[in-house]
Amino acid sequence: MSFETKEDVLLQVLTQKRPKCTYCGKKMRIWEVPQFPFEDGLGWGTPYLFVCFNNRCPMYEQGWDNIRRNYGRHASYRCICYPGSNTYACMAIFSQNGATGQIIDDEIATAKLQALKTAIERKISFLEDCFAAKDWQSVLKVLLDPIEQDIIRIKAVDLIGEIGTTEAIEPIRNKNFGNGFLLKKIEKSLGKIHERFSTRECPFCSEIIRKKAKACKYCGGVLPVSEKIPPKQGIFDRQS
Repeated sequence: MSFETKEDVLLQVLTQKRPKCTYCGKKMRIWEVPQFPFEDGLGWGTPYLFVCFNNRCPMYEQGWDNIRRNYGRHASYRCICYPGSNTYACMAIFSQNGATGQIIDDEIATAKLQALKTAIERKISFLEDCFAAKDWQSVLKVLLDPIEQDIIRIKAVDLIGEIGTTEAIEPIRNKNFGNGFLLKKIEKSLGKIHERFSTRECPFCSEIIRKKAKACKYCGGVLPVSEKIPPKQGIFDRQS
């Protein structure tokens, strides 16, 4: 997905198989990226990485001499891997203990995973209660919340298609989701709302109008009709 919350990435990291370092073959560890801009000021593009912290790793061992000879700095490298991919790279460290403060060990990882699963279950239960009460406004609020996890927003968009009214369409259209998969589900859910209320959106001004309208009452645009009505036949047009 093109946009993910920090919790989404953490859930992905905690549930996927740990990669192995391409230099030493040791299992890599989960590393939480510092919240301040890192190295070139652009950050890593992800809140979590897999990092090799094996001090016998050839990259790490040879890196000290390599950087000293070429750059005159006391530093080395750690092998890193981006979550959900086979993309490997390296990051600079400036001491043997460099970056070790952000390691997430197995015990912490298990606790975080359980906490995430509990939070997801509670939010899904909340959405199901809203669905039962036909409270589409609360479901819409969850869908539009940019800090909600993807799995929750996907659940919300499914429900909004079942209980949402035409009032939900404009706020959804005005939101930039930036997620192809979610956008496809949104279009499907909005289609269900239009189907229930026999409406559609004007192709010229995007206002909601009746499905069978021939012209938009807001902008006056002449609308294409989905089905052509055959002209009435005169008495001289009929075949004998």
